[in-house]
Amino acid sequence: MSRFGELSTSSKGLRLARKAWQLLHQDSARSVALAREALEAARQGADIAGEAWAHLAIGWHLLYFGTPAEAAPELTTAQQQFESIHERAGYILAGTGLARCLWREGKFPASLDQVLPLREEGLQVLRHEQRGVMLNTIAGCYSAQGRSEQAFAYMYQALRDSGPTHGHGFDAVLYCNLAHELLQIGDYHEALRYLDQGITRCHHLNNPRLLSVLLINRVICLTELDRAQEAMLDVSRVRSLPIGSQGRGTLAMSYETMAIAALRAGERAIGRELVEQARAAPREDIPDEHVELAIAAALLAGQEGRWPDALRELDRALPLVGAGDTDAAEGLSLRVRCMYFLIRSEIHEQLRDTEPALAHMRIWQQLHVARAHMASRARYQAAALQTELIRLQHKLDEQSSQRRATERARAELETANAQLSRKIAEVQALQQALHEQAVRDALTGLFNRRYLNETLPTAFALAQREHQGLAVAIIDLDHFKAVNDRYGHGAGDTLLAAFGKLLLAHCRKSDVACRYGGEEFCLLMPRTDAAAAQRKVNALLVLWRQQRFDIEGDTLTGLSFSAGICDSQRAPLSPHMLLQAADQQLLVAKQHGRSRVLGPGLTESAS
Repeated sequence: MSRFGELSTSSKGLRLARKAWQLLHQDSARSVALAREALEAARQGADIAGEAWAHLAIGWHLLYFGTPAEAAPELTTAQQQFESIHERAGYILAGTGLARCLWREGKFPASLDQVLPLREEGLQVLRHEQRGVMLNTIAGCYSAQGRSEQAFAYMYQALRDSGPTHGHGFDAVLYCNLAHELLQIGDYHEALRYLDQGITRCHHLNNPRLLSVLLINRVICLTELDRAQEAMLDVSRVRSLPIGSQGRGTLAMSYETMAIAALRAGERAIGRELVEQARAAPREDIPDEHVELAIAAALLAGQEGRWPDALRELDRALPLVGAGDTDAAEGLSLRVRCMYFLIRSEIHEQLRDTEPALAHMRIWQQLHVARAHMASRARYQAAALQTELIRLQHKLDEQSSQRRATERARAELETANAQLSRKIAEVQALQQALHEQAVRDALTGLFNRRYLNETLPTAFALAQREHQGLAVAIIDLDHFKAVNDRYGHGAGDTLLAAFGKLLLAHCRKSDVACRYGGEEFCLLMPRTDAAAAQRKVNALLVLWRQQRFDIEGDTLTGLSFSAGICDSQRAPLSPHMLLQAADQQLLVAKQHGRSRVLGPGLTESAS
């Protein structure tokens, strides 16, 4: 069993082919030129090893700059030649390339089935960037299936094996892929950090395809962070790169991604041009690309005031996205699904279709929760799987010549990993319980003031960005001190708990109900203006007045509360000013006799 670094260098074809492989990510144009020269020299010298490595380098070059259909014959030939000379390192790399072909064609389960059987032997015979190529392909297969926890583990391990010293430029690929996975789970700032490292690394490489993918990922990050205008600099850089083997390649051109950024930045003319280019560009069966194209076309139609057309554009992608929160096409990312349902909700809102707008907003919220859960799992599982890879490598290094010992080590590893998984589950459950205790008021079951302070700035910023209302109501139970003084604090606790139950029973899922302090409560109502909030809180006042409480032989009825209302359109400067304005309206309500709901510019309503 030979390794790449141990092959004889007596053949000119083999020397050139080895150099071509090393330059694959450092200098893509030079790499493919050397590989073709190596192939000719190897054929003249009947050098099968040289031919095999030349086909391998050409095949991988075509994976980046061509199509899977062009790359697969080169990789298949390389694998057959490596098998004939018992060259396992090359055989594994060719098989890994074929798995990547399947992945690029949208055949995600088949790609994983192709590469996973190569993993154990690959850890034994591959070194540095070769091992990184294999681990990164496994990560990509998992990523395409939305399994970020496994993808992170393999990418971090690949990065350890493919640093700048030994990676021959492949470390820049891993910075790009790590960033891509981070943006899939919504960690945009961390993704930007990796992207900046990768782009800086590209300054020392001649690989325009890799640079374009790094820039596209940064465009996604900046757009998702509502910084689309900044992203236009990267859009211009990508568009300036030539098409083909001397530039960005011929597939996965990302016109639809750039179109979304341009339209979000208000650059309608550029957005329209990019949508047209996306429609004309060849593409493989990758769900994200199809759905992003539908989103871009819908955004363009919406900006041109053609809202029914915008909805029809989204309908084209509905078979891929699914009608609910679980029935999407395989390989469609949560990030793109979230974007799709948010845009769809906004379009229905423009068409004044309130019911479907709310329905799609609920799906968007459910997907965001799923995305947060995926991020949480990824952090724990990345650590667990990285531990598995490290320990497995140690066992293989120590006992590679002893098959039985290796099998025992693997069994021990699986047991340890199962124990670690159980521990992780216990820690997650404990953290969830501690989090609930930290943000929940034990008496009422509502969120507490700490949670309000954490949530309000985000909700306020979202309302400002989407030009939607965020209403706040501060509610104070009338004459609560008198109940405490007459019947004791136990009676007061009964009223507080009952009011908390009332809020929980009659609020939307998107509303945030908090105990503000003592007998005061705060209610956040996204996508709601002050008038709608006043109607809702008045309805709560009617329900509260209907409550009856039997306490120490007395029956308490006709209870009331006073409330102040304000929304982010009337107090647009800060979350603090929004709360302050609602609190001021509460004070006016009390001064006018209590049992009423007041807001700035609203008709007084009393019960």
